[in-house]
Amino acid sequence: MPKIIGLTGGIGSGKSRVVALFNTLGVPCYIADVEAKRLMNNQPEVKAAIVDLFGEQAYVEGDLNRSYLSQIVFANPEKLKALNAIVHPAVAKDFSVWVEQQKAPFVIKEVAILFETGGYKNVDKTVLITAPETIRIERVMLRDGVTAEEVKARMRNQWTDAQREPLADFVIDNINWEETAEEVKKLYHTLSSL
Repeated sequence: MPKIIGLTGGIGSGKSRVVALFNTLGVPCYIADVEAKRLMNNQPEVKAAIVDLFGEQAYVEGDLNRSYLSQIVFANPEKLKALNAIVHPAVAKDFSVWVEQQKAPFVIKEVAILFETGGYKNVDKTVLITAPETIRIERVMLRDGVTAEEVKARMRNQWTDAQREPLADFVIDNINWEETAEEVKKLYHTLSSL
């Protein structure tokens, strides 16, 4: 079975871009947020539990009403916790099936809240992608067309880099992409020889 490398970073840190680079290097990558959305849209048990919690408005014509849910969960930590209690076990089960099908020496599991949930205890090594908060806010505003306040509200649901760093095996500071790409390639060789 391949080694499991947990990769995380705060919103706007650039973890998706780092994962895409690992993917081009031939590393199988499981993006927990993407798979969670797929499960929330397609798995009957997950859909039923979300409707029980948030009502019929949680879905529009069978698709997850993300803006409706976001408004609720980002303003209400208890509702976010309840949603995570539905989604996280479904993702964990899906990941277990996926990882058994992989033949590579290691796989990347990208999880936004790897440390916050204790998920780092279930991987072989952890990689943290960091960037200064001002850069992260700017990136998310550009990417999602949201205000700085909206980005900060999302950030409040995540740990800071200072909280994550002591738990990370590897830290890549993603300010300059060319330098980041070189660091990722070095890390690829390190992880390949674990």
